[in-house]
Amino acid sequence: MTNKIYYQDAYIQSLTAEIHHQQKDEEGRHYAVLDQTIFYPTGGGQPHDTGRLNGVKVYGVEEVDGEIRHYTEKEVHAPDGAAECEIDWGRRYDHMQQHAGQHLLSAVMEELLDMKTTSFHLGKETVTIDLDADSLTTDMMDRAEKAANRIILQNHPIETKWVTAEEASSYPLRKQLEATENIRLVIIHGCDYSGCGGTHPRSTGEIASIKLLKWERQRKQVRLEFVCGNRVLKQLGEKHSVIQELTQVMNRPADQLVAEAKQLLEEKKALQAKLDAAEEELLEVEAESMIDAAAEGNELIHQSYTDRSIQTLQQLARMITAKDPESLVFLTAENGEQLQFVTARGKDREEDLKKATQLIFSLIEGKGGGKPDFIQGGGKNIMSGAELAKAFMQSLK
Repeated sequence: MTNKIYYQDAYIQSLTAEIHHQQKDEEGRHYAVLDQTIFYPTGGGQPHDTGRLNGVKVYGVEEVDGEIRHYTEKEVHAPDGAAECEIDWGRRYDHMQQHAGQHLLSAVMEELLDMKTTSFHLGKETVTIDLDADSLTTDMMDRAEKAANRIILQNHPIETKWVTAEEASSYPLRKQLEATENIRLVIIHGCDYSGCGGTHPRSTGEIASIKLLKWERQRKQVRLEFVCGNRVLKQLGEKHSVIQELTQVMNRPADQLVAEAKQLLEEKKALQAKLDAAEEELLEVEAESMIDAAAEGNELIHQSYTDRSIQTLQQLARMITAKDPESLVFLTAENGEQLQFVTARGKDREEDLKKATQLIFSLIEGKGGGKPDFIQGGGKNIMSGAELAKAFMQSLK
């Protein structure tokens, strides 16, 4: 069994280990098993470490059938059987900060707001915990954040120890233990006592800070998103850059950006309403023109367009059939690699457009749907709109 050095000292960043064996798994991935390792495998909500073995990249670490597999880009060259191990310390320390911050925040949410944590996820950018609660308020989040950061500043020691089930029962555990033997406790003195197999810093001071970002309802629970440590600075830097750019683009100081954005959205909404009204008037004129052309003896009102939405075709077809109950309409639009169409008939006609279009869908390898008096659909742009209209009339007859 591999000696788990990361449990002895989570701060060791490199060591020399012996390669026990190397092989490929059922998916053809190279992996190496060592006599001892500083690489933390995925587990307990914490992602795996990455790094190098003799210069070969380690991209994944998993514990499978009692052995820790270090997944590598290729076979590790080790003539003497030794491997120089080096972990990505930035990634490891980030996980230590986030994981310890989660323990602390979960303890605060339970103590302060009586909200138990049911699960947590340590993501690449943020961390989330699911809380057994209906909702959160801004005041609740503010109180919890302040309480957590107060404990961080008090620099409480974080201790890990292996105990028996009997010994564990003497601690005020935050949640019921899943393991019955080889129990590892993570203790934030005076704050939290939890069974955990992850890596953690030596004190709350190393968490540096906690910032709550947002919450949402998730499967009848509250999902709270937050960041700790260096991720707080990263979030601050990113948001500051965005604000700086917005102040230049909008020519307003930061404290006026929200008001300016609201005003711009209202103006956009008003302009869009005017544009929609103008477009509808133009469609009315277009519909009248097509009806006039049909009065000159055209049985089918057909028009082909390029880069026109099927929604516009639908609107135009409805206008024509509403104005002329005897009209038969077939409109097409070439949109990139798609050929789309809408066909409709006025209320004084009786053709079953659904049956007729079933025959032409095969010509463009397409599909669609609707009712006997109104059908929309599309397929591959492998023939012209005029050719499709001709095929439609033939199938209709």
